[in-house]
Amino acid sequence: MARSAKIGFISLGCPKALVDSERILTQLRAEGYETSARYDDADLVVVNTCGFIDAAVEESLEAIAEAVAENGRVIVTGCLGARPERISERCPEVLAVSGPHAYEEVMAQVHRHLPPPHDPFLDLLPPQGIKLTPRHYAYLKISEGCNHRCSFCIIPALRGDLVSRPVGEVLLEAERLVESGVRELLVVSQDTSAYGTDLRYRADLWRGRLVRARMTDLARALADLPAWIRLHYVYPYPHVDELIPLMAEGGILPYLDMPLQHASPAILKAMRRPAAADRTLARIERWRKECPELVLRSTFIVGFPGETEAEFEELLDFLRAARLDRVGAFVYSPVEGAAANALPGAVPDEVRQDRLRRFMAAQAEISRERLRERIGELAIVLVDALRDDWIIARGPWDAPEIDGKVLIANEWDLTVGDFVKVRILDASDHDLIAEPVL
Repeated sequence: MARSAKIGFISLGCPKALVDSERILTQLRAEGYETSARYDDADLVVVNTCGFIDAAVEESLEAIAEAVAENGRVIVTGCLGARPERISERCPEVLAVSGPHAYEEVMAQVHRHLPPPHDPFLDLLPPQGIKLTPRHYAYLKISEGCNHRCSFCIIPALRGDLVSRPVGEVLLEAERLVESGVRELLVVSQDTSAYGTDLRYRADLWRGRLVRARMTDLARALADLPAWIRLHYVYPYPHVDELIPLMAEGGILPYLDMPLQHASPAILKAMRRPAAADRTLARIERWRKECPELVLRSTFIVGFPGETEAEFEELLDFLRAARLDRVGAFVYSPVEGAAANALPGAVPDEVRQDRLRRFMAAQAEISRERLRERIGELAIVLVDALRDDWIIARGPWDAPEIDGKVLIANEWDLTVGDFVKVRILDASDHDLIAEPVL
């Protein structure tokens, strides 16, 4: 029997890039290619790169260089592929380079350098495709690209303007994932709130009714599936208000991931972001009245060019007023090609690092208080992993990999992917301790 063609695969970057990797791997498997976790066992290596910030670019270049050194036959794709000169300068030996979500181009290069081993119509493939996440949750990408022009970001240059997937296609993929055993769908895109604007909200027929390609309509349709639905990268456009009643009813998880970035009007203007922190606070207050279970997560940038101490204090004041449940923060890092690079008033590195420390200290106190408020609560959690001492689970308030955990003593007969009712016993700065309620 002829030896199967084997592909090594390295996936870097955000969940949106992970979905790209899953699509490529699904097509590779459909055409009969096998995957290998070892360089010396692979006939070819594909590296899906990230190119958003300098640290990610360097990580991608190092991964490419390692693959070239260890294997020699390397195809590069992903966000860094939109700047092929960076790759050729470091690793001129790569066989081919393509940009993000270039599935057909990647497959064409694989075919060129390692022809498919057999007829894909004779092979079996799981209907949900190949997934890089655990079996019980999956990312559901609903669009590519972005129409924003934030001064610190080059995503539109890397991934292009917004291109939404037809709503029927999204719902069909979601249904297949749930039928395959997925218990949680994490909806991702670069700008989830803008979904469907490029399609003019074109409707598709789904389960006997018309569903528009609009974020709120998509969320209502996904709510019919027997799985947790979690929304990420939701910009606070006015129509986000329509989601809150659906969350209060239990249709989708009461969880909003909103990338706010800052709170000072001057800095938001320099970032080319909406500058209405006061209105955001008012909306958050209203949302929490409508849906007391609502959990809010966001990300912020400290040390942006021109940020004064007073403007940083505005950000801290907003943080204390908003009392967000989960927060991530990043020190401003120049990105090649970003408009913010030309802004005056660069903040010294030691000041940026000090502000990050102060920001995270303030948020740690808020997080600690928010979590302690949950002690004594009953909640449904989803089991993620089994360890020697602990069962690792998550509640509706925690997204995988980025938020906290619910820890259960490993003396219960539970399985990964189980939903279990628990009582919260204790809390740390980021995680909760719980026990099942029988």
